[in-house]
Amino acid sequence: MTDIDLYQIDAFTDTVFGGNPAAVCPLSTWLPDEILKSIAAENNLSETAFFVPEGKGFHLRWFTPTTEIDLCGHATLASAYCIFENLGFEQDTVYFSSRSGELSVKKTSAGYTLNFPTWDYTVQQDVSNIEDILGLKVQTVLKSTKTFAILDSPNAVQNYKPDITKIKTLTDTFGLVITARGTGDTDFVSRLFAPQIGIDEDPVTGAIHCLLIPYWGKVLGKTTMHAKQLSARGGDLLCTLKDDRVEITGKAVLYMQGKIHV
Repeated sequence: MTDIDLYQIDAFTDTVFGGNPAAVCPLSTWLPDEILKSIAAENNLSETAFFVPEGKGFHLRWFTPTTEIDLCGHATLASAYCIFENLGFEQDTVYFSSRSGELSVKKTSAGYTLNFPTWDYTVQQDVSNIEDILGLKVQTVLKSTKTFAILDSPNAVQNYKPDITKIKTLTDTFGLVITARGTGDTDFVSRLFAPQIGIDEDPVTGAIHCLLIPYWGKVLGKTTMHAKQLSARGGDLLCTLKDDRVEITGKAVLYMQGKIHV
């Protein structure tokens, strides 16, 4: 029997019950993948993050309830929060190696700033299949690891009622993002539905901003933007475009700490 520390942290929020909850498990060495997958399935959160010490930083991996994924923003933020606030890390920047290369998180007065790579995308010329799935008028469809549908207003994003069965028919993607230009002090808004990887709707998704930031930055002529994810829990992200990297700043708060017995 092995005891594993477990932290559940709400990311991209400064209040418990907001943002996106992630489970974080610090490890001294890697456990078998089947154990990691079983822990993630048991936690049944959109992501569970595991990390082990490596060099001057950590090796970080993320699992949904059904699969390991290449990149996760909120669980990276939650992992950094755990390292800084629960494990007593004394430097201002923590570095991670991952499936998506080197990532870093810097602790600042504004919260925690993630440094991620940008995502390339192509424009899908025929938007009719996405309009059929959404039942909405779509301006543009962008294809990357996920499918991004540009809608005409933030209200269309906010008020959309997803048909998860229809969204799940998209078999050439790991999820469907809907996004639109924002209003007031919000530059753009989004939501993510990813039943293909066991997540009907993700509350706040840092990783999709690897595409949203360069896209909306070009559309709006900005390099610094305020984004909102319009899920029921909601989340706020301060976004900065820096050449082929993006910086995403958010806050986090500890909800629960415990032990796993496996």
